[in-house]
Amino acid sequence: MSNRAIYPGTFDPITNGHIDIVARAARIFDHVIVAVAASTSKNTAFSTDERVQFARDTLAEYKNVEVQRFEGLLANFVRQWGANAVLRGLRAVSDFEYEFQLAGMNKHLVPEAETIFMPTRENYSYISSSLIREIASLGGDVSEFVHPIVRDALAERFASRNPKK
Repeated sequence: MSNRAIYPGTFDPITNGHIDIVARAARIFDHVIVAVAASTSKNTAFSTDERVQFARDTLAEYKNVEVQRFEGLLANFVRQWGANAVLRGLRAVSDFEYEFQLAGMNKHLVPEAETIFMPTRENYSYISSSLIREIASLGGDVSEFVHPIVRDALAERFASRNPKK
């Protein structure tokens, strides 16, 4: 039996904080699947296909990591891929209550999988995809928070809002 973890999220866009969580998980698990949520209540800046491609491009060096799109119930995806863990990153204590509630429900729906909470490194604790999108949309530099591929895509996406002076 292999140790397989699912790391679900919207990843809109994938940040250096997400990449750090994946890199650390790749050292612990035999196989890590980054599960990019297709249907979401969030108003995403990038399509599912774009978000999947960003994740594939930025995580290509990790040979035991793959990126898959998923729709529907996470518990079904976990079973489909035979995972025994759901990985969740925590930036702050404020994330814990919501994540703890999700973990409880996931344990009820898919008892064969454990939720593993991984705290983000301190230097990434203030980074969130929504903040990155906001900074980029206002013409700010997000270079230190995202991979260059994502930085360039954000600049292109928001170019019409930030004309050159």
